[in-house]
Amino acid sequence: MNSTSPVKSLLRAALVVVPLIATPGCAPSAHGTTAGSPAATNASPPAAEPQKPAAAAQPTAEDARQFATRVNEELKRLWTRQATAEWIKATHITDDTERNAALVNEEVLGYVNQAIKEAARFKDVQGLDADTARTLHLLRVSSALPAPSDAQKRAELAGIAAKLEGIYGKGKYCGKDGKGQCKDLGELSDVMARSRNYDELLEAWTGWHGISPPMRPLYQRLVQLSNEGAQEIGFADTGSLWRSNYDMPPEAFEKEAQRLWGQVKPLYDDLHCYVRARLARQYGEDKVPAGKAIPAHLLGNMWAQEWNNIYNLVEPYKGQPSLDVDAELKRQNYDALRMVKMGENFFTSLGLKPLPQTFWERSQFTKPRDREVVCHASAWDITYDNDLRIKMCIKPTEEDLVTIHHELGHNYYYTYYYKLPVLYQAGAHDGFHEAVGDALTLSITPGYLKQAGLLKEVPKGDKGLINLQMKDAMEKVAFLPFGLLVDQWRWEVLSGRVKPEDYNKAWWALREKYQGVRAPVERSENDFDPGAKYHVPANVPYTRYFLARILQFQFHRALCQAAGQKGALHECSIYGNKEAGQRLQAMLEMGASKPWPDALQALTGQREMDASAMLEYFAPLRTWLQEQNKGQKCGW
Repeated sequence: MNSTSPVKSLLRAALVVVPLIATPGCAPSAHGTTAGSPAATNASPPAAEPQKPAAAAQPTAEDARQFATRVNEELKRLWTRQATAEWIKATHITDDTERNAALVNEEVLGYVNQAIKEAARFKDVQGLDADTARTLHLLRVSSALPAPSDAQKRAELAGIAAKLEGIYGKGKYCGKDGKGQCKDLGELSDVMARSRNYDELLEAWTGWHGISPPMRPLYQRLVQLSNEGAQEIGFADTGSLWRSNYDMPPEAFEKEAQRLWGQVKPLYDDLHCYVRARLARQYGEDKVPAGKAIPAHLLGNMWAQEWNNIYNLVEPYKGQPSLDVDAELKRQNYDALRMVKMGENFFTSLGLKPLPQTFWERSQFTKPRDREVVCHASAWDITYDNDLRIKMCIKPTEEDLVTIHHELGHNYYYTYYYKLPVLYQAGAHDGFHEAVGDALTLSITPGYLKQAGLLKEVPKGDKGLINLQMKDAMEKVAFLPFGLLVDQWRWEVLSGRVKPEDYNKAWWALREKYQGVRAPVERSENDFDPGAKYHVPANVPYTRYFLARILQFQFHRALCQAAGQKGALHECSIYGNKEAGQRLQAMLEMGASKPWPDALQALTGQREMDASAMLEYFAPLRTWLQEQNKGQKCGW
């Protein structure tokens, strides 16, 4: 469960930090959908622009402070309008609500674009106070799609971004001859998840990847134009701008991402080896040979990014009792409201405050019968002033119960930082928000479910544990290399290290290097396979998801330590522990007001991201995998 949603998927597309974060895993992408187009980043002139001083005036520290204050005030007003329009659109889908939201997005993104350029005037001003300097920095690194000053080029970039997202959104596969029944991504993804027929999977995979070749020339031009915009505000290229968002030099962050990957790669390699052997048993060693990369269409997901859909092929111990929480929820007549109340109870048990009454009055918990809505789960603060909501179409299932806890994690982040200036109303870096929600779901252990009355007994024995950890690893561990490589590819493209004539070749080189996954059929530069992943045509940075997968375990371990937990990390639930709640609250209250190492230290006592907690959590599974892999030809 990891994703962002509508406005939040534009998150750094113009620092549209509209508090609205969704759960992972929903179509069209495993990490979120879109609302409002990144194209709007370069839209028509805004109604309200930052005030421009006389050209001759030499800016002072006081000018900078006043500018920062003014931008925070104006952004809060504009973002509130935007979040309101997006909420109305998401909970009542019509042509009118979509058009209204698009118009507001244009105004907001136009303002942000101008404010970023205005902030550049203060780049060399001496004597700035810490808050002004941080506000200007957050503003300066906020746009994922920086636009050139030239109005014609800005309009061109807007049009390209809209076309790219349109091609993706309208993508369908209509059979090999183009005359069959057309299937969209959701339908093709169902085939990928459920089918165990090699050729049927191959057709679904190649069918979807056939939508993206028309994106290639558009994407090449987008790279040129956005790089020009990035250079105008002082960055080497757009990728360098993205990497500057982590309170360290861009080249240092690139090394940091590789360091974290180095920590988790041995665990991934063990999982890869075991899964490949099981796939060879299913499809034949001729199709899945030992010591080679796995064909990308066999892992249950269109991008082979998460493998939980093929769990039944790799289940360690068949016949173990499953934890059937769904049946108990139905037996006890849990409805949507009761499930959300249970989620709130988790947070209040930590000593955190109850949700405001308006949350219960304004949230969408179930799907209305009288109109179209977006059911993709998301968390919101509409006014940046504690107007908390979630938007879901809740069903009495364990999956939705976990999702509720995750979304409320975002809401509690909002409620503890909403009094900060609006540019500070965000996670300490873009991986933090998702990591908080996911860390808290790690406390939904069998022990917690028993306490909540949804399990009669906590299963005992190693077999049940290994099955449970395998299921988790097929989502959380399998995702790691993909979470890293999407932006590795884009950073190389944006810097010019990868030329347009090598786009697809470089993509598959990285897929094989990091994931041990290969194209199932011959690919060429007539293809544009990166474009078949939503975040590439939509220009949404992706490294945040890699960081969130690692941070959630680091957060979980620190909270368990604060709770005085003894024993295995995977058994820990912080439910009911006030000390853990105090530690969590201390970090949540900081928002983005300090560099992320300060926020990390407040929660964990560490100033460095660390994947060792993930290794500790999955230690039982890793020992089991290594035993199973003896005699196998691992690696690729």
